[in-house]
Amino acid sequence: MTRNTSSPPFTIRSHKPGDMGYITYRHGAVYAQEYGFNYRFESLISRITADFLDNFKPDLEGCWVAEKDGSFLGCIMLVQDKKPKTAKLRLLLVDESARGLGVGTALIQKCIDFAREAGYEHIDLWTQSILEGARRLYKKVGFEMIETQNHSDFGVELTGEFWTLKL
Repeated sequence: MTRNTSSPPFTIRSHKPGDMGYITYRHGAVYAQEYGFNYRFESLISRITADFLDNFKPDLEGCWVAEKDGSFLGCIMLVQDKKPKTAKLRLLLVDESARGLGVGTALIQKCIDFAREAGYEHIDLWTQSILEGARRLYKKVGFEMIETQNHSDFGVELTGEFWTLKL
């Protein structure tokens, strides 16, 4: 009998001290390099991570990190929205070295499962049209785009997209 002794390709864990600084750093670096986003994007990410830590409600919110052998592969966050029974998916990032391994799909599914258990009825998100990989994943799990808005908040011309998922 042959046993599969290989380790899983990655694990997903809840956030811990130090993660928010690293998540902010990785978002700033990756989006500047890949899409030309400026410092205003990193500023937004730092506010999101600080607000998460300052207002964290563990029964209703979470941040998860995918890693292999202690190395960061990706992250995602789910926070309570101002709209009733609605959560907001934020900060999905998959490191370039981990793309195509199922990290993004697993992180999104972690949020969906958590949102259902927490009693949410919808998950909303805001993304950019140039983030084609993320958009494919959102569509694959059932999110629908409901609105678009052109902007240049991060130093480049972008089309922001609002998506929603009914749970």
